[in-house]
Amino acid sequence: MTHIIDKAFEFCYGHRVHTQTLNGEYAADLKCACRHLHGHEGRMTVHLTADQLDATGMITDFRHLEWLKKWINDYIDHQFVLDRNDPLYSQMIGDRKLIPVTIPNTDHVAGWHLDLTDLDPNTPEYEYYEGFMIVDFVPTSENLSSWMAGLVEKKMAKLGVTVQRVEWYETPKSRSVFYND
Repeated sequence: MTHIIDKAFEFCYGHRVHTQTLNGEYAADLKCACRHLHGHEGRMTVHLTADQLDATGMITDFRHLEWLKKWINDYIDHQFVLDRNDPLYSQMIGDRKLIPVTIPNTDHVAGWHLDLTDLDPNTPEYEYYEGFMIVDFVPTSENLSSWMAGLVEKKMAKLGVTVQRVEWYETPKSRSVFYND
């Protein structure tokens, strides 16, 4: 018998898939629109499981995912997720120092924000630079779902909870699913 719970999170984010290519046999229009800077109204569903229910009869309390909602609000919602290997990275970011972003109460680095200590928070320059979440992968929906599964798995392991899968919706009709085997 397997028990699974899931919780959905909604947010807006932007990205650029600098590696996008299309095959003319399958796509009549070969315009690689995802190479452009663009945004999505995203949704993510995290599915959790455990070997056995806890003493209260649960896999875990849904409130044990409050950290994730806060983390998403702080680091993904209304952020531009940018691969630090993107050919446009230096043009967009310059030589700004990176500050690690960790999962709460762990030393697991999830990505980076930019060091803005030299900027006045009341300037457009500050506003521009504070809107980036830097990662070390191409931010496709497939990679984003895998990334989030790993982050949640690291945090929830102390409770004996495992990520069964993560669904990442770029749009209401387009999603990727990462299964944690």
